[in-house]
Amino acid sequence: MTKRLLQLLLGLVLYGVAIALMVRAAIGVAPWDVLTQGISRQTGWGFGLLTVVVGAAVLLAWIPLRERPGIGTVLNVLIVGPAAGFGLWLIPNITGIWARIPVFAAGLALLAVATGLYIGARFGAGPRDGLMTGIHRRTGWPLWVGRTLVELTVLGAGWAMGGNVGPGTVLFATLVGPLCNLTIPWFDHQKGARSRQPHATEPIAPVAIPAQDS
Repeated sequence: MTKRLLQLLLGLVLYGVAIALMVRAAIGVAPWDVLTQGISRQTGWGFGLLTVVVGAAVLLAWIPLRERPGIGTVLNVLIVGPAAGFGLWLIPNITGIWARIPVFAAGLALLAVATGLYIGARFGAGPRDGLMTGIHRRTGWPLWVGRTLVELTVLGAGWAMGGNVGPGTVLFATLVGPLCNLTIPWFDHQKGARSRQPHATEPIAPVAIPAQDS
């Protein structure tokens, strides 16, 4: 349990830092971060604080969907935003496209590792992941349909409010799934536990690829 909790906490902190790297790269960010940036520009509130506020608002949307949060869900809301805010304070603005590209790549790679850590700890889905699986269960729509509709909606709203949509947004949408498919098995606590049982033959329960869950 202690190892899993430490893995969860490390994953959530690194997730926030990864978001900060991609924001500083300024070549486009993930759809939910576009929304957060847009709200920040309209309200003047800090990015980290708004990440918490948006996450909490999404978590409230679980109620009519009858989703049940885990400790990982709550900690996701509470930790990722402050970690992103700290990362933005620590990381300076990046100038020059040839500097921005590797910073974005580093952020995306770190986010994939962080996703593997916090999902592999198996303490519950992030708020945005639970929203999409809840829509799937309540409507019967394929998971990708609910995810696409939600992310296009938040992307459009964030862009309209001034969020940063660019090549990085497309790269994120294209690459985050394959990267997380690679990293999640590395840190899957249940997989590790089963591998220590020499006679275990049951298949490992699948884990969902997150929708950029900050």
